[in-house]
Amino acid sequence: MIYSKEFTVSGGGRGFHLITRQVEQALGDLPEQGLLHLFLRHTSAGLTINENADPSVRDDFETFFNHMVPENFPDFTHTMEGSDDMPAHIKTSLVGNEVTIPIRNGKLDMGTWQGIYLCEFRNRGGHRRITATIFS
Repeated sequence: MIYSKEFTVSGGGRGFHLITRQVEQALGDLPEQGLLHLFLRHTSAGLTINENADPSVRDDFETFFNHMVPENFPDFTHTMEGSDDMPAHIKTSLVGNEVTIPIRNGKLDMGTWQGIYLCEFRNRGGHRRITATIFS
């Protein structure tokens, strides 16, 4: 069986935001087993899975990505949407905009210290739409 649903999440501005609970709440009851595929429908934000306990990990991600792809880089030509836009597109390509998670025993089968991140790369990204597809 295949089930698909679109929902909206908000990370609260630029940064790496733990959204695991928002995803679980949006999906409700999960099948006993299967796969969950999450696809973020935006080009300036990403999805990844990483550390869910220590918030400093998310701060360090933000610091690293800003050093790796700085705003106001003089060689960027796509600048009409603001100094954070082109770096956001590049960061999204590096992180990706989808994750797949196994479902086992009716729950997301992630490690103890794993959580789903919304990687918001725009200063004011706002609400982000995710399409969830469950294969069971």
